[in-house]
Amino acid sequence: MGGVSSAAAMKPPRQVPNHAPTIQVIERMFALFDVLSSREGGISLKEISEKTGLHPSTARRILNDLAIGRFVDRPQSGSYRLGLKLLELGNLVKNRLSVREAALEPMRKLHHQIQQPVNLSLRQGDEIVYVERAYSERSGMQVIRAIGGHAPLHLTSVGKLFLAADETPKVKAYAMRTGLTGHTRNSLTQLPALERELTKVRRDGYATDNEELELDVRCMAAGILDDQGKLIAGLSISAPAGRLDERWLAQLKTTAQEISSRLGYRLPETRGL
Repeated sequence: MGGVSSAAAMKPPRQVPNHAPTIQVIERMFALFDVLSSREGGISLKEISEKTGLHPSTARRILNDLAIGRFVDRPQSGSYRLGLKLLELGNLVKNRLSVREAALEPMRKLHHQIQQPVNLSLRQGDEIVYVERAYSERSGMQVIRAIGGHAPLHLTSVGKLFLAADETPKVKAYAMRTGLTGHTRNSLTQLPALERELTKVRRDGYATDNEELELDVRCMAAGILDDQGKLIAGLSISAPAGRLDERWLAQLKTTAQEISSRLGYRLPETRGL
């Protein structure tokens, strides 16, 4: 049946706790957010203290720290409300959900055509995170990526798409932060080699992983753009090294373009001479 990629190559999904926070200040922050979200306008410190059971000085200290990060606003002295930072973070989550919704049907169609797993991935800091997949347990030997799994940008085809979209100083900063740690003998662990690879990605409009994250596994990826033409996700095909068919690339690109169109992206118009 379907083969699963090794745990050594890709980190498992991060576990989300289903119990109360173990750090007291985090639990208090949650309580403050719950109270602030109950009303659109500002709420007085006295009312916040009463509803959360926190001493006014404790509530004020936490709220003032949250205000530094723009998670909380102070419309007037002694009054607090939810801040714009939460709106920014909420929009990021909204974009992720809308990408997944737009991608599901085209991903399933592509999987039906090639009979290999199709993955949807997003960038999260210096890693890519797998958020959706289309596969069949009846398709024989496969490379199945766990939803929620994550891997370094420079070792994955989708990650290279995101690095190629960055300017050179950002790529160099990424290399400094991560040290370009490798997982296999094929991993790109030197900045000049990575920069050459990214130049190729920009030229060709797609990216590959040639057994760089995991031996005996190859991948190809195409980018998904939003209505502003910004790269927001990547669509990839993963397969045993000997089974990855270069002819799938055209279908992969077409599917990525279809998803981009569903998100409002329009190809630039070409003008005749």
